[in-house]
Amino acid sequence: MNKKEMIEMVAKDVGLTKKQANQAVDSIFHGIEKELKRKRKVTLVGFGTFSVKKRKARKGINPQTGEAIKIKASKVPHFKPGAKFKQSVN
Repeated sequence: MNKKEMIEMVAKDVGLTKKQANQAVDSIFHGIEKELKRKRKVTLVGFGTFSVKKRKARKGINPQTGEAIKIKASKVPHFKPGAKFKQSVN
């Protein structure tokens, strides 16, 4: 499913126009992003938790040249699925 298909599903399920559904979906994504930038977790009970993980600096290999490179420490978004969500996929 891509974003367009998600918007169509939300519009149909909730009875909104596609424009309204697009605004709703964008608002949810923006809200999650905003909270993660503030270093706060977003927990959706039964679905999962969005958080930010820190990656340590490490050594890597440039696949084109094969030479060793240093990869800087970084912060990456992380999602941990909730128990209900995990069970629904099985």
